[in-house]
Amino acid sequence: MSIRHGLLALLERGPRYGSQLRTEFESRTGSTWPLNVGQVYTTLARLERDGLVAPGGEDAAGHTLYAITDTGRAELHQWYERPVDRTNPPRDELSIKLAMAVGAPGVDIRAVIQAQRHATIRAMQDYTRLKAQALAAVESGTSRERDDVAWLLVLEQLIFQTEAEARWLDHSEARLVRLSLPADRRAEPAPPQAADTVPDADAVPNAVTAPRRRAFRGPRS
Repeated sequence: MSIRHGLLALLERGPRYGSQLRTEFESRTGSTWPLNVGQVYTTLARLERDGLVAPGGEDAAGHTLYAITDTGRAELHQWYERPVDRTNPPRDELSIKLAMAVGAPGVDIRAVIQAQRHATIRAMQDYTRLKAQALAAVESGTSRERDDVAWLLVLEQLIFQTEAEARWLDHSEARLVRLSLPADRRAEPAPPQAADTVPDADAVPNAVTAPRRRAFRGPRS
């Protein structure tokens, strides 16, 4: 996640102070990636050091304002145009857990997969419910539409991501079952996957009763 570029994007709309940037960043992303004020000011200091932002005076309350520079604007638009680098993917705890569980003494890896599958599907249901709320807020015309549309995009990415995770778990379980069979039976078709039971990313509950978007604090445990 690029906090650096996220703050530049907000500053392109006009000078802001630290707490304001934090609030707007979380509003735009539904608090999916919460920031603390310390992170914001540390990032602002680095942006100022690199010539991407500059102090822009104070507001009526005495808050120090920061403004994007021409160099910062150029950096921001290069970021928009540059594909996200996938050559060094971030570490994924679930992948590491399953990799370590393979062959580990006393570990039932299929039980690990099953527990994760339940959690993943619960998360997807939460994301789908939040998507319905965000859609209702946008369609009602009473929301901050820019933020709610941004939140929809974040939610739909999370839905697709969890759907892919559920399918990968099904695939991993089928793979383990197949590899545990005798060699002369491995050519048999793998058991049918259960991924078809996973809600589609475009699925939206029929009844929408919460038109206001709330900050996302993660799927329920």
